[in-house]
Amino acid sequence: MAWQGIEGHDEVAATLARVAERGRLAGSFLFIGPAGIGKGLFATRLAQALACRATGPGLVPCGRCPSCAQAAAGTHPDIDVVRKPDDRATIPLESLIGDAAHRMREGLCWRLTLQPLVAARRTAIILDADHLSTEASNCLLKMLEEPPDGAVIILVGTSLERQLPTIRSRCRVVRFRSLPTDTVRLLLEREHAGETEGPSADDIAAAAAASGGSLDRARLLVDPDVAGFRRRLATLIAARPVRGVELARETIALVEGAGTEAARRRERLKLVLDAAVDGYRALLRLATSGEVPADVALAAACRDAHPDPDESVAGLHHTLAALAAVDRNANLSIVVDAWT
Repeated sequence: MAWQGIEGHDEVAATLARVAERGRLAGSFLFIGPAGIGKGLFATRLAQALACRATGPGLVPCGRCPSCAQAAAGTHPDIDVVRKPDDRATIPLESLIGDAAHRMREGLCWRLTLQPLVAARRTAIILDADHLSTEASNCLLKMLEEPPDGAVIILVGTSLERQLPTIRSRCRVVRFRSLPTDTVRLLLEREHAGETEGPSADDIAAAAAASGGSLDRARLLVDPDVAGFRRRLATLIAARPVRGVELARETIALVEGAGTEAARRRERLKLVLDAAVDGYRALLRLATSGEVPADVALAAACRDAHPDPDESVAGLHHTLAALAAVDRNANLSIVVDAWT
């Protein structure tokens, strides 16, 4: 049975449970793994287990006590969660140490120094740790190295390379694996069960297969507009010369179709760019070794293509630069214009 209903990470849960049984589950942790696999959810469920006064074997909270109720509602006074705002490129420094007028009298680091109100300890979770600025990372160093007695600090990121060496050296690294394709498919089927106009079993299977083990990515891919554009993108990427005007127009239309929420627009554009990265890599392999892509849409697009290795490398580098710009919170229309 999945730990607290979270699929795919039982091994991590068992390891942490053994550490807890030895009374050593305290200090600073860095959760690392691909985006969209449940690391943040795992961290919040772990915080609930640590706050529960009747936690059972395997770090499973009782789910009935007032502490569990507050944790589930996101209102527990001893659990702090900090994330990057949608309209910011980095986690604001004031979220960690207060604004200029209240340095170390507000913010996450200050709250960690307070005595817990309900639980036996305080737990802090920093989501989007990839987006800690150098200044914000440096202000965390002392707290990460010497947390208050019993406190647990969890940073959640996607790769060690995106964390400063001084952050990495002060945390116990916990690695999360991508979800198996069958697990992603099962979770998608559960989410769409009972829908009369939901995706077909074939659509779900295709989204799971192309998800790279990320449930968040699979949720985007199962959208019919996104799935259709992804197939179309393979043709546009393989075309010679590249049809830049069409690519820009159709990409902008797909991004704007996500609605007005900036985060959803960014996720759609990142999905397009990720698919383009896959496309350029496939073209490069085809050009250098004759390897036909496993992806059906890419294989069909590449069937009559005669890719140039230098063009594929240039397209790949250009796309990676666009992804980096999206992560920096750049204007999406400008990113698309520059990319195409």
